[in-house]
Amino acid sequence: MEMQEASTRNYENKGFNIGSISQDSTSNTTSVDWRGRPSNPKQHGGMKAASFVLGVQAFEIMGIAAVGNNLITYVINEMHYSLSRSANIVTNFIGTLFIFALLGGFLSDSYLGCFWTMLIFGFLELSGFILLSVQAHLPQLKPPQCNIMTDGDDCIEAKGIKALIFFVALYLVALGSGCVKPNMISHGADQFNKDDSKQSKKLSTYFNAAYFAFSIGELVALTLLVWLQTHSGMDVGFGVSAVAMGLGLMSLVCGTLFYKNKPPQGSILTPIAQVFVAAFYKRNKVCPSDPQLLHGGGGRGAPNTNTIMSFDVGHSQYTTRFRFLDKACIKMEEGNNTSTESPWKLCTINQVEQVKTLITVIPIFACTIIFNTTLAQLQTFSVQQGSSMNSKLTTSFHVPPASLQAIPYIILIFLVPLYDTFFVPLARKITGHESGITPLKRIGFGLFVATFSMVAAAVMEQKRRVAAVKYNEIISIFWITPQYLIFGLSEMFTAIGLIEFFYKQKITGMQSFLTAMTYCSYSFGFYLSSLLVSLVNKITSTSSNHGWLVENDLNNDRLDLFYWLLAGLSFINFLNYLFWAKWYSDSPSALNNASRYSDCNPAKVTGDDTNMV
Repeated sequence: MEMQEASTRNYENKGFNIGSISQDSTSNTTSVDWRGRPSNPKQHGGMKAASFVLGVQAFEIMGIAAVGNNLITYVINEMHYSLSRSANIVTNFIGTLFIFALLGGFLSDSYLGCFWTMLIFGFLELSGFILLSVQAHLPQLKPPQCNIMTDGDDCIEAKGIKALIFFVALYLVALGSGCVKPNMISHGADQFNKDDSKQSKKLSTYFNAAYFAFSIGELVALTLLVWLQTHSGMDVGFGVSAVAMGLGLMSLVCGTLFYKNKPPQGSILTPIAQVFVAAFYKRNKVCPSDPQLLHGGGGRGAPNTNTIMSFDVGHSQYTTRFRFLDKACIKMEEGNNTSTESPWKLCTINQVEQVKTLITVIPIFACTIIFNTTLAQLQTFSVQQGSSMNSKLTTSFHVPPASLQAIPYIILIFLVPLYDTFFVPLARKITGHESGITPLKRIGFGLFVATFSMVAAAVMEQKRRVAAVKYNEIISIFWITPQYLIFGLSEMFTAIGLIEFFYKQKITGMQSFLTAMTYCSYSFGFYLSSLLVSLVNKITSTSSNHGWLVENDLNNDRLDLFYWLLAGLSFINFLNYLFWAKWYSDSPSALNNASRYSDCNPAKVTGDDTNMV
């Protein structure tokens, strides 16, 4: 309770009066306007408010994509790092960016709220863009100019203060963008009430609109901004990224009067930790035969006044999975005043269900890591593929290799509206699901399609390499189009499906943190990419043969074999996902299995449910 009161005082200091917070008529969630007064459904929230957040998303992705997607070119040509090290610098940067999403989600749900988190860390991201632009503009902050492909060992890579400035700027951008990203999605989604059927349909439309805004930002970044970086210099490109981020912050501030804001509730991790501590403390206890006899089990959504978080789990959702956690809800003595018992020793059954939900969604999250490892290749090695191909569109116009990544987004700015306008209503009539198809099915289809992106990449690279090595020919850069196009389609299904899946989990007060988990998948995917490159080089290197990805020259490397490896891993990952998606869906209810609920010890439970513990 002290922590809750401290959190309340903290939020009041920011101009929000917790005492005046009202609840939505159809939801247990609370919302306030920018002054801390109860939000008015006629004035706050809805698509009008969400449109300002979509503006933030479009401009922010515009700025970060222009940096991230062409960063490997800057690192090689300006900072003079080798190809493999440059690829790892880029993947580590993007991986760290997405891991910071967890920090942004935690701070938002616990202490700052979405709006303030975006505003504070948005300015940090803007500062990073400005510092990158300054370094790219001043010769004294970079190593001497040279061509690493021709000058080789004569090129001096960035070290000392030059490297320090570069990495400080780069990770300011990573910190800012990482903390902003999950809050853009969750703040926009917070403008709708997911417990209302009409609002829930609009929420599904919002997720598609968010991906449309994302596609627009990516398209502008990968065409106009990358062209500026290529023809006017990286200093101008980084400067334009700073301008884009500034416009995003302006869009955020302009919507202040229209937002519904969910106030933070204190540390969101404390109630989770309490469940594990209480369950361990009572590990030798036996659960009652009726789950309604557990603390908080006597009524729907019965709150635990000792915890900060609020919950929304009905009796029908009390699951028999992970039954050992239910021991946290056992009352020590009959008739004991539970309000005086420590929250670290007694939790409500709804509180336990929140933890069960978090554990259950982790395998779904893990199955998207390989998917994002594939994405990492399209932002690193595939850009280098394009650099070694004929990029002439006309006699005077060359296609920047990084702009190839705009191809899927050109298609998607037409495909996403068509999907939401025609496919979703049709599928909704057939399936009865508000999103047309369930988020799990959407993720699964995307993971399946992603395999063919790497197949296309492997076939194309083999064709490019044979033409260059055997026939001394340079094929057109447009041969690389299919791998981007297929992956773009895959990402439309997987990315949106994953965000919708996590946001709609019934864990009140943790939407930003759950959304951040989807970005964590990007992080782990890019880290795995770096690990795979190192492992592949180590395993394939022998005394008589260099590794697949050791050389700076793709004609001497075997990138095609590396892509075939990723294709195989992607297909295996898809099969793994099918197992865990079925496991997630098969979550038996405790009340429907009361006869098997006589003990929390899974070893004493018989029947099919034992396989789900």
